[in-house]
Amino acid sequence: MKTHACIPTYVILIILILNVISVSCNRPVQSEEWELAWAEEFDYNGKPDAGYWGFEKGHIRNNELQYYTDQLENVSVSDGVCTITAKVEGPDSITSASINTLGKYDFLYGRVEVRARIPSALGTWPAIWMLGVNRSDVGWPACGEIDIMEHVGYDPAKIHANIHTAAYNHVKGTNKGNTISVGDPSDDFHVYAMEWYEDHMDFFFDDSLYFSYANDMAGDPDTWPFDEPHYLLINLAYGGGWGGREGVDTTLLPLEYLIDYVRHYRKTGSPS
Repeated sequence: MKTHACIPTYVILIILILNVISVSCNRPVQSEEWELAWAEEFDYNGKPDAGYWGFEKGHIRNNELQYYTDQLENVSVSDGVCTITAKVEGPDSITSASINTLGKYDFLYGRVEVRARIPSALGTWPAIWMLGVNRSDVGWPACGEIDIMEHVGYDPAKIHANIHTAAYNHVKGTNKGNTISVGDPSDDFHVYAMEWYEDHMDFFFDDSLYFSYANDMAGDPDTWPFDEPHYLLINLAYGGGWGGREGVDTTLLPLEYLIDYVRHYRKTGSPS
């Protein structure tokens, strides 16, 4: 009769933990096979790579309080992370940063994935979003807007995803979107992702799918302007029409928005 040595319980637990870590590190694991098309891993020091990123400058939109700059005090890369910092510069001045890939890298279909740790306080409004590269020609919202992640500090447990088009947008009160309650998303890094197909989009918080938007297949750019390339924006706003709805607390500044990586995947075998 053969005998088998007993495996200690702690060894079994270690094996299970290593299996979980292995699965987590190999994301994305979704319903499709994906191959990496482009990535920004922030594996350098200084300003964000000018080959990948441009900067918005000034007071841009939504009556937000911050003035966007490209100064290192507001946006810098070190230790594998890009840090966007909102800070008080004077009695009536808040500065922050908004980086984007306009003219650097365009996205059309595939999986767009950002791993980040967002700040959350009264007045914060971090976002990961996309606009059509034809915005200067057709304007907003005809160019299309894809909000992969938005968070407002006065509603700290929720993450939001939205789309905006000529037919569906917040100005008309017809925008399409959804929220997910996630506890405190500022307590750690999370993966914010959008999978973009010709007939629909899916939005994820980590592995949770919480919003989908379908192409009505009518060929109408007012409802589906998403067959044109888009560029990516990552910004930290403070106050404004949504972020400041319940007020702001500038005594909580400075606050940091940490971006670990940005990745774009395409379906295996699709044209580049």
